[in-house]
Amino acid sequence: MAATSPAPSLGRLLLTGAAGGLGRELRPRLRPRCALLRVSDIAPMAAAGPGEEVMEAALEDRAAVHALLEGMDAVVHLGGISTEQPFDAVLQANIVGTYNLYEAARRHGARRIVFASSNHVTGFYRQDEVIDATMPVRPDGYYGLSKAFGENLSRFYFDRYGIETVCLRIGSSFPEPKDRRMLATWLSYDDLERLVVASLTVPVAGHSIVYGMSDNQATWWDNTPARHLGFRPQDSSEPFRAAREAAQPTLDRDDPAVLYQGGAFVRMGPFE
Repeated sequence: MAATSPAPSLGRLLLTGAAGGLGRELRPRLRPRCALLRVSDIAPMAAAGPGEEVMEAALEDRAAVHALLEGMDAVVHLGGISTEQPFDAVLQANIVGTYNLYEAARRHGARRIVFASSNHVTGFYRQDEVIDATMPVRPDGYYGLSKAFGENLSRFYFDRYGIETVCLRIGSSFPEPKDRRMLATWLSYDDLERLVVASLTVPVAGHSIVYGMSDNQATWWDNTPARHLGFRPQDSSEPFRAAREAAQPTLDRDDPAVLYQGGAFVRMGPFE
């Protein structure tokens, strides 16, 4: 069941990365709220339904991205590579592609972007620390580095051109937590929807950074600097705790994936 009422309020919205896991989840939740929902990816997507347009586009293809932004009021940008990969692949999709998106938004008059950043922007903070979005970034790989670039790029486009962005440092958004780490980082699909809708509808977003997490009992992130967005998570990982702890009764305290917030990402690569 969707977490919010279906009253149209989002105007003409572009959803990139619509064929991905979160894109497939958000597409039917956002469509009833939009005057038009345009969805895009390089992977196959379901055919357009009422009030939808489907456009295939590679983010590194500048002309294709400019076509995507024509007539759009706002963007939910989930597109790009979402895992740790060799730098050249991340460069094209996540760095060149994000620049193309922001430049197209500037030229075509889109005024707000919800940018899917990642908790891996700060993955090299320890799990015994609580941090907020005002603290320096500490990316745990090329993927996290590309998302830090996107956050800085969005700041520049806000300061110079007035394009508002809410950067979502998404934790772990799945039907349920998969392991003990996700007891701290889990974001339910309903809370993901609440977060995206809040980011699109808050009267003044400015340039904001918020950690995408549910109301988990234990967490490493303080969202106080983003309270102006009005995001109030309603779900929690706590009902899954007993099962996840039983599946992982012990943890290796010398394992960097246990020590650092980024989990397994901190020990991926190099990619020779």
